[in-house]
Formats: sequence, structure tokens, C-alpha cells
Amino acid sequence: MQLSGLAPGDWVTLHARFVPSNVCLASADGEVRTFEDVNRRVTRLVRALQGVGVIKGDRVAIMAVDSPDYVEVVLACMKLGATYVALNFRLAPAEVRTVLLASEAKVVFLSGRYEEIIEGCFPEAGAHVTTRVTFDSSSVGDLPTYEDFLGSGPDGGEIESVTNDDDILSISFTSGTTGTPKGVMQSQRMIKAITQSGALELGIRPGDLLMSGAPLFHAGGMGHVLYGVSRGGGSVVMPQWDVDVALRWLQSGQVRQAMLVPSMIIQLLAHPRVHDSDYGQLRSIMYGGAPMPTSVIRQMIDVFGADLHNGFGAGTEAGGQLVLRPEDHRRAIAGEEWLLGAIGKPAFGCDVKVVDAEGVEVPDGEIGEIASRGDTVMSGYLNQPELTARSVRKGWFVAGDLAWKDKEGYLHLSGRADDMIVRGGENIYPVEIEDVIGDHPHVGELAIVGEPDDHFGQVVTAVVVLKGGGQELTVEQVREHCRGRLASYKLPTRVVVVDEFPRNASGKIHKTVLRAQLADGTL
Repeated sequence: MQLSGLAPGDWVTLHARFVPSNVCLASADGEVRTFEDVNRRVTRLVRALQGVGVIKGDRVAIMAVDSPDYVEVVLACMKLGATYVALNFRLAPAEVRTVLLASEAKVVFLSGRYEEIIEGCFPEAGAHVTTRVTFDSSSVGDLPTYEDFLGSGPDGGEIESVTNDDDILSISFTSGTTGTPKGVMQSQRMIKAITQSGALELGIRPGDLLMSGAPLFHAGGMGHVLYGVSRGGGSVVMPQWDVDVALRWLQSGQVRQAMLVPSMIIQLLAHPRVHDSDYGQLRSIMYGGAPMPTSVIRQMIDVFGADLHNGFGAGTEAGGQLVLRPEDHRRAIAGEEWLLGAIGKPAFGCDVKVVDAEGVEVPDGEIGEIASRGDTVMSGYLNQPELTARSVRKGWFVAGDLAWKDKEGYLHLSGRADDMIVRGGENIYPVEIEDVIGDHPHVGELAIVGEPDDHFGQVVTAVVVLKGGGQELTVEQVREHCRGRLASYKLPTRVVVVDEFPRNASGKIHKTVLRAQLADGTL
């Protein structure tokens, strides 16, 4: 006899039986849905999806601002065994067309504000789409609303999940303009392991209320919601980041745990009403996604008085890999400030080592690539076995992050092998920006690099050599050239014109030297 394990699609059903009145989802304006409410709605949504022909293995795309409805769609897909594809609403229309085509989605749920973008994907990119549903109102295609679609699902008894741990529950696309996009396949096993690790590390308890600033299309945003769902806790779901709304919830006395990127924390600390509460009910704050200045960490402790967790990892491909825990922060504040420069030790359920190009672990103090293994690692990249083989080597996932390990076992980040830029928690790959700016009529050669920024952690800078010896190219001209082709957060904030680039022995642009020249003002 084969025993059936508990699947993520069963979490809401479980808590609807045992803690039905616990808050599961709360909207920014305070509308509350209990586990009993959400379970009933998710069950009807499963039947509505079945009514339009969605079966196990089909794909359901979502392009929308965050809402409790959005979360219900994800939970329904998990119960039904459909694969949800959360689209980044910050992508430019061309990027959306690329990833929607690759997703082969059968149904698309969307916010009205993105309806024209999705409409523009047809007929080519929407070849597989049979149904579109809007979360609010339809302005282009007279689409059914979410509530109407939900109502088409008949009432009935409970529906148990039909999934197993090898099933792909989510596909998350990490880029959209560099040729074939990277569709990260996340199995049920992976999602269960990431959720278990996060809930354990943060100490999530039944009845806790969580709040995350990360969008739901981001692995951290949806993952944080699932921490609560898995434990019988609830989540505040804001449409988009709003510092006033976030502060109001933090000061409500209801939120026990928050996850924020440094730029959000800086906004909160600068808010004129941040000192209007003692935050006595706030137990912990998880931060990450960008470097955090030591002065800000000290201010966080002074203002919020909560335990701090610094999370590091390849969230989409391998979940949280490392954690700098509250006891580490307490040591740092007590005098061992060097700890604030570390990215932590392995998270629960994750094995981590620092390796050379051959995958051999390097000695302490020597720089190598971070490699991790465990159930939190992806199943691979959609339809890209060669790329999967390069990233998952003998069972170890390698993302290109460079680090070294000290004698106490803490890892310290040294850089990124692929020069990836992290702006406000969003990963930006320079090559996709270089591809767009490179066809500007005045650009002869260019390099995209990240520069430190107190607010976002890093920002995008374009360093260019102009054609024909030209002397001027403004940031406004470059941003206008990119508009509509790149998401706004990928646009350069600075353009630096140079006569020539520093180069390595093979003649390639030496970005490490370039960043150093930008930092010391020699460019």
C-alpha cells in the first residue's frame, strides 16, 4: 500500500478543520478571510478551473498586483495539480510576450491595468490561452471578473490534492529578453522544503500574522505567504509596496513577523510616524536581497526591538541557502561587528560549501563559488537541459555567487561570477540591458555594472564608448531608448562616457576594474 503524503494544496483544508477562524489572508485595507473562508473559495475555484478544462499538469499564468485573490489562485492550482506561472508585472511588453509564449499557459488571471499588455501578446504568445479572467474590471476584452468565475464553480465536498512530490507546481521565469527565458521548474518537494525551512527558521506559529514587502511573483513573496498558510498563520497582502500601509500594519499590534528588503526598511525608518509605536508585538524581521548598511541595522534594532534574520540565497532556483540569525546579530551589536558583514550559515535543510571550478571544496578563507544541495533545489530549467547541467553539478546547485568561509563557519560574499546586479531585491542581469542599449545609434561599446546605493543596495550604471568619438549621451536619452523594451527597474540611473575600457588579458572588458574606477572617481 502506498501512503499519500500531505501536499501544499491540503494545508488550507487542514487548518480549515482545526483552526477555521484563524486569519489566513488580510487585504491592505483590513478585509479578513479566515481559513474556513479561503478553503471554501479555493475548493470552488478548483471546480471552476476544471469547468474550463484545466487538468493536472496544465499551466495557469498570473499577471497581477498582489491580493488575497491572487493567493487563492495559487492555492487552487496546488490542489488541482496545475502549474502556476507568476509573471513579473514590472516586465516590459516585449518581455511579457516572450515568457507567456514559453509558459504555454491555458488560463491567465490578470489585473485590469495589465489587460492591454496581455491583449498585445495575442495571437502568437497567447496561442495556448483559452480563458482570461480579470481580478478587478475589464477595459479591453470584456473579460469575466474573478468573483464571477469563482461563482461558476459549484459547491460541494472537500477536494483532496492529487499531487506528488515530483510534480511541478510552479514555473518562475528569471529573465525575458536574453533569448530563451529561464523557466525555473519548482517541484512540490522543493516548495514543501522551502516552506518548512522558512517556517522553522522564523519560528512561525499558528495564529501568527505575517507581512511581506516582496511581490507574490517573487519567490520570497509567495514563499513568505506559504510559511503562514502551512502553519495556520495569516498574511497581510498589499497590492504593491506602500510605506504608509506597511507602517500602519506594523503599528497595529497584529503583525508578528515581517520580511522586507533594505530599501523598504530605510523608507520605514525615515517615516515621520515611525516612532509612534513601541512595536511590542513584532517578534522578528527577515531582511535580505541587497546589502544592508550597519547603521541601518542598528537603527532597526533601536526602533523595532525585534529579532533580525538576514536571508541569502538563490530564491528561485534553490531557496534560502544561508541565514544570519538573531543570535549572530546580538553578538554583532555587543561588539563583534564583523558579523554584520557575513551572509550566515546554512539554512535548515540546506547543505552549503564553497567550491572551485571543478567542484572541489576550497580551504577556509579562499574565495570560491557557493554550492548548495537539498530538497530546496529546483528540478531544472524548462526545456533547457544543457543550462540545467551547468547549474546543477553532481547534485549541487551553483549560481555563480562568490564567497569565502571563515574559521567559525560563516560565509562572506565576495561578488558574483556573472556580475548580476541586485537592485531593491530584484536580480538584474547586465547582458539583457546591454543587448538593448547596444543597438542605440550612438553607442559603440558598453558595459552595464552595478554601483552601491544607500536606498536600493545597487543601481544600474551604463558605461559607454560612443561611435565616431562623440562626447555626450545623456541618461534621459538612454532611458527613452530602453522604454517599452525593459522593465523600469532595469533602466540605468547613470551614464558614464569613456574613451576606452579597462581590459583583461583576453581582451574582455574588466568589470571589476571598471567598478573600482567608478568607486574611486577616476572615471
